[in-house]
Amino acid sequence: MLIVTTETIPGRRYEVLGIAKGSVVQSKNFGKDFMSAMKTLVGGEITAYTEMLDEARQIASGRMAAQAEAMGADAIVCMRYASSSVMQGAAECIAYGTAVKFID
Repeated sequence: MLIVTTETIPGRRYEVLGIAKGSVVQSKNFGKDFMSAMKTLVGGEITAYTEMLDEARQIASGRMAAQAEAMGADAIVCMRYASSSVMQGAAECIAYGTAVKFID
């Protein structure tokens, strides 16, 4: 499955099938020590949260691709991610784009 963030695929003609999407709500048990550190955190990367979001994007992307394949798509154009914090230590991630079928 070809997935691109561009609006078109150079040299390819295709028909639009519709929106393909995949989402996941991901959480991580950071433990009591992490939450205490969060209250006093002044700056810096929270690597465990970054890893959680990376995993969430992979899951959401896989679900989006599976939905596009079920629609008969050959590719997804204009692919985007969105995420939001749904509670402390948990985030929702959605991957979405336009499922297309190649004509030529």
